[in-house]
Amino acid sequence: MRRFIIEREIEGASELTQEQLAGIASTSNAAAASLGVPYHWVQSYVAGDKLYCVHVAEDEETVREHARRGGFPANRVTEVATDFGPHTATSVAVAVR
Repeated sequence: MRRFIIEREIEGASELTQEQLAGIASTSNAAAASLGVPYHWVQSYVAGDKLYCVHVAEDEETVREHARRGGFPANRVTEVATDFGPHTATSVAVAVR
């Protein structure tokens, strides 16, 4: 399974209410369940007029099919190459020693 970041352009996204976000989540869950293949929505972030969503799937085509079934835009789908965070500084420093 691979991780993808999906950029969704939605005008006024930062003004969506909790009820609207709950509706989007419900639609996303139903779309994922309808795929019939392993699919996992990890997290989404609202920033300005965009949603940034992290999903786990076999391939980009499955991510785009999820968006189509849910009626969501998927303006950009990018596979995550790797991740890092504050812990990375420590793990690399230990490995270099």
